[in-house]
Amino acid sequence: MKKFSAICLSALIAVTMFAGCSKNKVVINNVKDLDGKKIGVQAGTTGEYWVQENVPGVQLASFKTGIDAALDLKSGAIDAVVIDELPAEEIVARNKDLMIVRDPIFAQNKEEYAIAVKKGNKEVLDVINKTISDMKINGEYEKLVNAFMPADGNIQIPAKEALSGEKTLKLGTNAAFPPFEYVSGTDIVGFDITMGEKIAKQAGTKLEVVNMEFDSLIPALSSGAIDFIAAGMSVTEERKKNVDFSVPYFASEQVIIVRK
Repeated sequence: MKKFSAICLSALIAVTMFAGCSKNKVVINNVKDLDGKKIGVQAGTTGEYWVQENVPGVQLASFKTGIDAALDLKSGAIDAVVIDELPAEEIVARNKDLMIVRDPIFAQNKEEYAIAVKKGNKEVLDVINKTISDMKINGEYEKLVNAFMPADGNIQIPAKEALSGEKTLKLGTNAAFPPFEYVSGTDIVGFDITMGEKIAKQAGTKLEVVNMEFDSLIPALSSGAIDFIAAGMSVTEERKKNVDFSVPYFASEQVIIVRK
């Protein structure tokens, strides 16, 4: 396993080095304090949908990535960022002027991540579900959690699976969502990527990782440009209209990032 002690995301480093300009103190201690504020979200995510539906008078700013939103938060251009818990923890760990605010409403409404396939693609869906099931039975799932979400923060990137076959499965992702998918050096790595490799091994195929903006993933899947989505994607009724989901493989919740 290759040792990985710091997330090598150039954009994340840029956030850390960014010197924010002067800004007024905005106090946000819970979701009610978001009312009427300038809130940053990643486009196409459940965080964006939640803010649109639940925050009165919001001034919504949508970004390509959560890291981009954090940059604007540091500069004072926005007042807070609503984003999934683990990516928030990665951002805050490297930006001591930011912190996470949690609210019971998020904890009571956890979201389940699943892998998406094109409507009716039972062949690929069956392989994905079997892979997830086998991983939980044989201990590989627990090893993956420990590798990418260690208690000491010292991520260990597993060695790549040796894949072969005449066919290639295309995995669509958005590589700005650590620890599920992100860029390390020249490689796209993460929890979802390793899981994708195991899916390809189960299917007897090679694997191609296709990186794109998050809100482009479902259209790409529908058009046949990719075979499945592994991108920390939450299961929602709206998304079920356009894709078929695997069994859930992870539960998360939204949090709020604010300036200290």
